[in-house]
Amino acid sequence: MIPDEQVEQILHAADIVAIIGEHVKIKKTGSVYRGPCPFHQGTNNNFSVVPGKGYTCFVCGEKGSVFTFVQKRLGMSFVEAVKYVGEKSGIEVKEVQRTREGPDPREPVWELNGTASAWFRDLLWDNDLGASARNYLAQRGLKKETADRFGIGFAPRELGLMRSYLNGLGFDDARLMTVGLLVQREDQLEPRPRFRDRLIFPIADATGHTVGFGGRLIGPGEPKYLNSSESETFSKGKLLYNMHQARSAIRREERVVVVEGYFDVVRLVEGGIECVVAPMGTALTEEQADALQRLTKNVFLLYDADGPGQKASFRAAELLLKRGMSVRVATLPEGDDPDTFVQKHGGPAMEKLLSAAMDVFDRKVQLLERSGWFADLQRKRRALDALLPTIRGTTDPLTRDLYVARLSEAAGVERSVLVQEMNAASAADARRARVSTPMATPREIARATVPAPRPAGPYRGSTPESAAERSLVRLVLAAPEAADSVHERLSRMEEEGGHHPDIDEVSGPGNGALRDPVYRAIFDAVLMQDGVLDLEGLAESLEPQAIAVVEELMAEAGEVGDQAVAVDAAISVLSARLLSDRIADIERMTPLASDEEKGSLNMQKRTLIAELVRVDPRAGWKLGRRGPT
Repeated sequence: MIPDEQVEQILHAADIVAIIGEHVKIKKTGSVYRGPCPFHQGTNNNFSVVPGKGYTCFVCGEKGSVFTFVQKRLGMSFVEAVKYVGEKSGIEVKEVQRTREGPDPREPVWELNGTASAWFRDLLWDNDLGASARNYLAQRGLKKETADRFGIGFAPRELGLMRSYLNGLGFDDARLMTVGLLVQREDQLEPRPRFRDRLIFPIADATGHTVGFGGRLIGPGEPKYLNSSESETFSKGKLLYNMHQARSAIRREERVVVVEGYFDVVRLVEGGIECVVAPMGTALTEEQADALQRLTKNVFLLYDADGPGQKASFRAAELLLKRGMSVRVATLPEGDDPDTFVQKHGGPAMEKLLSAAMDVFDRKVQLLERSGWFADLQRKRRALDALLPTIRGTTDPLTRDLYVARLSEAAGVERSVLVQEMNAASAADARRARVSTPMATPREIARATVPAPRPAGPYRGSTPESAAERSLVRLVLAAPEAADSVHERLSRMEEEGGHHPDIDEVSGPGNGALRDPVYRAIFDAVLMQDGVLDLEGLAESLEPQAIAVVEELMAEAGEVGDQAVAVDAAISVLSARLLSDRIADIERMTPLASDEEKGSLNMQKRTLIAELVRVDPRAGWKLGRRGPT
């Protein structure tokens, strides 16, 4: 919280004309300044700025103070806006809740990272050691002026150069290790650079301060991309690459293009598309989605055209639709990513591709239609199960209504049936919420703004079967050479259980053998390491929660016991779950089936029940509770 008197001080000291003039071309007309409105993209001089007071647009009605302008134009919160204007006005902003006086405690980090960033950049362009990196950029066709715009640099392979340089400027090893520029393992006598033989991409926060780095190997090795370690100033789940530079363009164009990686962002900007950001190689998070929502309602997802890219698009879309945003998916030609596409065809071709982007729900329906998922009753039921959660999670009423109409048309199911199905699921969710969440007391409501403490104890997943998933993941961490054989057994089980990649791509996580997102992420990361566990590389590919779970499981490694027995036991549990799901699918299909189809479904159900009892003899009494078959 910033004291009111300081807000007033900054408001009176701020040069509103200079601050707004950084974003809008305004000229003095009498005692005021006029220009085109940046909020409704006007072309006439209907936007008026009064020195010492505020701004007004006489067409769209937008008006406010310098703080209001910064909030709306740059997508900042009020506190961020006050700090931004204060910095422009030469006034240090101190928040009441600070426990220490003096400058912002992050300033030492900003200072060190800024100094290191300049050194990386100079090494790239002005030192013989940067020759290989310069050749790499030349091979990728990246212009120097583009690289300079993003502050791209190079970290050499040599161990002591950066350390010696920064030590000479007064930055000691302890400070270098605090920000993650140096790391020291237990088996090493001396700290070493975290980034070696890598292109360096400085990563800035919302105010433009360098808070971390991303490094891309220019030679063979893993991991290909390496980010700064998580800290108070650097959290890749809260930051979006290029957000500080893209804010104005996002506001101006009323859209944002979300891509996967650093080079994708750099190439699109070079091609003239400036409203582009990237979540730095991780899945889009709640915090990142909130940041985008503050700037625009229109999102274009431009991920790689392969299966993982498609799934990442749909996972991101779910978060954005819950915030009432309009989400479109642009489809790249097979074999291309945004970087290669713009390099081959240029920015105008990318703009044309974006203009042809499909609404995300239409894209999901299109994929299922092409694969024949609406052709028969059983597949249609699974297609509905995959698509209805997207509709339920969409908060904009008009968009939700359009999605229901689209699905009714594609699936040949009455609109009223779909609405009834959604209402039943929503009611079930509400019942579960009432059971798990007792009525809050006034005191609990008053305390709701206090962050909840992290739950004590180990992570146990979200379903009873998560224990089996945990067992398998613990085993492959202890014996990574077994990951391939476990994966083969899981894949075979998924195929026999009706797991289809195309529908799971549309419906997102939770349809295969491993359904807990944390355990699945860890298993996939271990599988990518080809039988040799590299903990540092593993950590770079996982979110903080998953890293914490890896640490738990590594501590439990001695509890694995007989590997074959552990795998058999876990897969039996997961197989039983898949069979139970198939039985439940048939039960949901039966009310929609004809009499002839019902007979066939009942035969399938009896066969599945027999197989389930064979896999899990305890399943008989559970099925009995669901009524006669």
